[in-house]
Amino acid sequence: MKIIKTSTICMFVLFLFFAFGCKTASENEKHAIELETLETVFEQYKEPAITHRRFKHADIQPLIQKHSSAFEIEELGESVEGKSISSLTWGEGQTKVLLWSQMHGNESTATMSLFDLFNFLEASGDAYDELRQVLKSNLQIKFIPMLNPDGADAFKRRNALDIDLNRDAISQISPEAVILKSIRDAFEPEFGFNLHDQQIYYNVDKTPKQATISVLAPGYNYERDVNEVRARAMKAIVGMNEVLQQVIPGGVGKYDDGFEPRAFGDNIQKWGTSTILIESGGYLGDPEKQFIRKLNFMIILNALHQIALKGYEAYSVDQYFEIPDNGFQLMDLILQEVQVPVEGEWYPIDIAIRRRESNADSTYYVNGSVEDLGDMQVYFGLEELEANGLRYEEGKTYDQAFESVNEITSEKALELLRSGYSAVKVQNDDPGDLHNLPLIVLKSRDEFTGGWQTGSNPSFFLKQDDVLKYALINGYLIDLQNPKDQLFKQRVY
Repeated sequence: MKIIKTSTICMFVLFLFFAFGCKTASENEKHAIELETLETVFEQYKEPAITHRRFKHADIQPLIQKHSSAFEIEELGESVEGKSISSLTWGEGQTKVLLWSQMHGNESTATMSLFDLFNFLEASGDAYDELRQVLKSNLQIKFIPMLNPDGADAFKRRNALDIDLNRDAISQISPEAVILKSIRDAFEPEFGFNLHDQQIYYNVDKTPKQATISVLAPGYNYERDVNEVRARAMKAIVGMNEVLQQVIPGGVGKYDDGFEPRAFGDNIQKWGTSTILIESGGYLGDPEKQFIRKLNFMIILNALHQIALKGYEAYSVDQYFEIPDNGFQLMDLILQEVQVPVEGEWYPIDIAIRRRESNADSTYYVNGSVEDLGDMQVYFGLEELEANGLRYEEGKTYDQAFESVNEITSEKALELLRSGYSAVKVQNDDPGDLHNLPLIVLKSRDEFTGGWQTGSNPSFFLKQDDVLKYALINGYLIDLQNPKDQLFKQRVY
């Protein structure tokens, strides 16, 4: 009898293990989409009409209308300058999700990925119909793909009132802010995605890794408390980070969660919508952010799938806090221990350089600047040069004027640089015209003076003994012995 009882107990224990153990395993399913699937889907459904990040309001209107059969399209209102702001709604499920992009007009990366996502959601008859059905039956998704069209057309952060929309959640001075608040209140989404771009100089704190994507579950009070609403956002972010670490390992940072009482993200979290901030930073060799566009598509699609099936519940708040913080320690270029002359003496200093963009119609040019100098060991350069033993040398302006920049070939430009000329004059080009030469091009002035001091335009040479080794032109580093292919975005002075 004792043996029978023991067997019965063992069988009962095994039953409990399988019954409750299997249930727990099922409950803890992450429902993550395989990386290969996410990459393949993006390449298949990438919107071909958008190829760069400086598109305008008029460019996306036909792209919105082409989805009118699959999405409910609604004109929500108008911007300060009278441009339409539209939403696209898709899905029949109970869980509501709101995504808005380009609250800041010059932050367009996620907008590109939303149009890629529209193409995917509307398609059918391929291997992904089951995935679409899961999303459609569980979610109702509302997209606002360009909240600040006036800022987008000028490719500037603020709207036509010169107001930062992300600081207008309470006062709602701007019509664009009124629209976003009204939609949030009427739609009452469980999840919200606040889609932005950040400066390319953010790094993963204390590392040289660029923060290509930064994430945040915004705080809803000064104490930075974590309630159920914020915790849901945190867990969903962990799932996004799990995807990103497979593609850009070490390239994800966590944005500062200090409470900003005027901000939409913080307040939407406070109003009961689990809010996820995605900030698109920089990635070396991706100036138009087409690779980062792909990352946005992948993590948003994966997050929507996990929200649909509550796969985010498999993650923990502790995992969210394990994501490293953002730093702001990146420079475009750091020259280490350049010998510079002061009062007849030579001093070894580090020179930190940034090249910032300026708008030029539908494109841009850069302005290089010496950001800091001295001991730069706390910074990281996207490009670095150990310049120990190299001396600063001023550049010269070539005496003979060229008819146009079109007369100067890449070979001629390199020949001039090797002869110590950093600047040339032209007769027919106008100040402000754009060019791609590794030279300073002058029309409205006869001389151009670069320098190594803070605030100076970093245009000079580095020499060893009497041999010029490197040229610095507007912050671009050029190896005069072994020049590499690089894109120069410059203007005529």
